[in-house]
Amino acid sequence: MRWRKISDAVVRRLPIYLRVLDEIAQNDESALISSQELGNKAGVGPALVRKDLAWFGEFGKQGVGYEVEYLRSELRKILNLESEIKVALVGVGSLGLALTRYNVKRYSEDDSFNLHIVALFDDDPNKIGNTVEGIEIHPFSKVEEIIPQEGIQMAILTVPGSEAQRVADTLVKYGVKAFLNFAPTKLNVPPHVHVASSDLSLELQRLAYYLQD
Repeated sequence: MRWRKISDAVVRRLPIYLRVLDEIAQNDESALISSQELGNKAGVGPALVRKDLAWFGEFGKQGVGYEVEYLRSELRKILNLESEIKVALVGVGSLGLALTRYNVKRYSEDDSFNLHIVALFDDDPNKIGNTVEGIEIHPFSKVEEIIPQEGIQMAILTVPGSEAQRVADTLVKYGVKAFLNFAPTKLNVPPHVHVASSDLSLELQRLAYYLQD
């Protein structure tokens, strides 16, 4: 599939465009939007919007723009967001709890949001067997059973850095192909597995630089 040749920078911008279109569609699904307006709301130039979308086909008309609902639908297809995607979360500490509660709330309130945390894992015996928003916390040893059984291909890691690689290796073994990694370490994964990392401490330290007078 030629889409596999698309750069990650392009793919990262597509959900931003989709978010803009979702916000507009809440008020008027029949609306039109120009590349200039879409770019302004997405924080990029109109030429980049047109170039990004051109990788996937022709979606607009010159001098008219894009039909919001049609472009929304096409972007959801491109991003593989047409059906539910089941997600596991490993590490049910403070951050894990917050992410789970946010996900469950968003999934229940937003019909267009289809990424759903369905399994929680932790090795703390005081947490195992408890539930968060109705989702049971399992021991990590049960990933061998639950990941294939639920058809889970995406996972969120909120574990200590020292545990992250071991956890990722195990999840990959049982079918996980994408990670959102909050552990403060770089994951080494096979070429077919994709990782997005977010290190809160590093980002806060980076922002601190700009507070200097």
